[in-house]
Amino acid sequence: MATEKNTPERHQRPISPFMIGPYYKPQLSSILSIAHRASGVFLSVFGSALLIYWLVALSQGAQAYQAAMLWLVSIPGMLLLATLCFAIYYHFFNGIRHLIWDTGRMLKIEQANRSAIFVLSGSFIASVLTIATVGGWL
Repeated sequence: MATEKNTPERHQRPISPFMIGPYYKPQLSSILSIAHRASGVFLSVFGSALLIYWLVALSQGAQAYQAAMLWLVSIPGMLLLATLCFAIYYHFFNGIRHLIWDTGRMLKIEQANRSAIFVLSGSFIASVLTIATVGGWL
């Protein structure tokens, strides 16, 4: 039960959902934290759907499998695969970053920002290398 001592009206300050905007300036770490959650949802929804689609096509025979593979090499299919590739690398690298934070290390702002840049650049480089390797360009 709320008491007068801890009610928002008494302190005249907003509660959490209303912090972004005039009260809180988003930082790189907070944006990447939200993106980490979003990438997990994206991987769960679209990665699972794509895997199920591919497995069903595989089980339906050569014609259905060929149709699925033709869609995967189309522009929308390749964009989805590239986005999934980046999302999985991003989620992996940022997950490692969060595990390091859980040990109490790299919590200073400079270190957190440096690790954020590493996560983004590492995700991009790993994605480009994976796509180039799978595409036969390397």
